[in-house]
Amino acid sequence: MVLMTTTYTDEERQTLRTAAFGAVYLVASAEPGFLDMVKESFAGSRAFAKAPELRDVLRSGGLPKMPMGSRPEVERDVMTALSQSQQILQAKGPEQLQEFRTAVTEAVDEVASAAGGGASPNEQEAISKIKAALGTT
Repeated sequence: MVLMTTTYTDEERQTLRTAAFGAVYLVASAEPGFLDMVKESFAGSRAFAKAPELRDVLRSGGLPKMPMGSRPEVERDVMTALSQSQQILQAKGPEQLQEFRTAVTEAVDEVASAAGGGASPNEQEAISKIKAALGTT
């Protein structure tokens, strides 16, 4: 596999990272339980490690800037970041757009199953919104 090198600005990297890790956070925080959230977050990170062309973008630059506020506000900001990420990738790295969609979709699916018992209704609702925002429903 030949890896493509696309140069993103710091702001674009932050948007991509906020979208990806924000999607994981939305699913992981859909149900109470700190230990489950930690397990689920690790599952999401492992899924991102499988995305060779995006791995460096998602790993670099320190912690992603997570949206703050109420759950609806965080959800709105993550959905905005998902939309902006797709625009960034379409413009600068169209060959990475499908990999981004796949990586985020696989990450949120793995998050939902990480704590055992499959996706709860709240997790499934979050996943459905994320997949709709990515156009992967």
